[in-house]
Amino acid sequence: MPWDTIKLNDGRSIPSIAFGTWKLGNGQGPTDQVDQAISVGFSHVDTAQAYRNEAEAGVAIRESGLARENIFITTKYSGLDGLDIPTSINNSLKNLGVTYVDLYLIHHPRLAVPDIPTAWKQMEELKEKGLVKSIGVSNFGVVELGVLLASAKIKPAAHQIMLHPYVYATQKPIMEYGAKHGIVTEGYSPLIPITQLPGGPLDEPLKTIAKRLSATSDQVLLAWVKAKGAVVVTTSSKRYRLEGYLRAADFALTADDISALDEAGERGARSFTARKYLRRLIVLPLSAAVAIGLCSYMGLDVF
Repeated sequence: MPWDTIKLNDGRSIPSIAFGTWKLGNGQGPTDQVDQAISVGFSHVDTAQAYRNEAEAGVAIRESGLARENIFITTKYSGLDGLDIPTSINNSLKNLGVTYVDLYLIHHPRLAVPDIPTAWKQMEELKEKGLVKSIGVSNFGVVELGVLLASAKIKPAAHQIMLHPYVYATQKPIMEYGAKHGIVTEGYSPLIPITQLPGGPLDEPLKTIAKRLSATSDQVLLAWVKAKGAVVVTTSSKRYRLEGYLRAADFALTADDISALDEAGERGARSFTARKYLRRLIVLPLSAAVAIGLCSYMGLDVF
């Protein structure tokens, strides 16, 4: 199956895979990479005020030759330079060179100032003015979503969070809460298990599943996100990888595959947590010993 669109709760649809510009920096590089992504078939570009490359993404989008309605643009309010939401969206539109964005997100709950209800009301006003077609949030927890929904006239259409098997157990309650209210989950950084955390419990099931499907481990991870019903937000500077990401939609994981990845992810999460706790237990006494030794050297009585 291809990367189909997913229906949002406001009646619009969102492409289920996006090319993300986080960490691309600025200058000609991100323009070239967004251009490349569009050329291989990506029709959803995800950027943010904080990434400082909206203008570069906008150049690539305009030069793609695609009609505005054929490219889905997501950007985010990041509180950059202390600017408020109304000012920020106008700056983003100017940077991107468009009259509206398809999806506008509050990048993090701490940016919802002076509080979540007030900030969300401003988001609703942007939608009513037609500056944004859909509104949503990013990196919210269940509590923050609850606060938002308690006063919202318009529900968030989407919620973007980190999503891969090692964080799934933590993110699952947030995803379920969102689904209960018709909020689509978007998952960023889906490839962290192989790009930043290789050698963990996921390596074996990923290898086994990939071999059976004649796929790659990154394709299996993207297929896993798709199986969870989430929009994939990913990136690469390599054309062949982007082409592979688009082909990942053709790989259907079985229920056993998904369970194996979920279970390995949960084991890995426990292992990483235990290692982090152990490092703290080791580092704190060592730091204390160094401090005591330094005090003793300086002739200070700490007891």
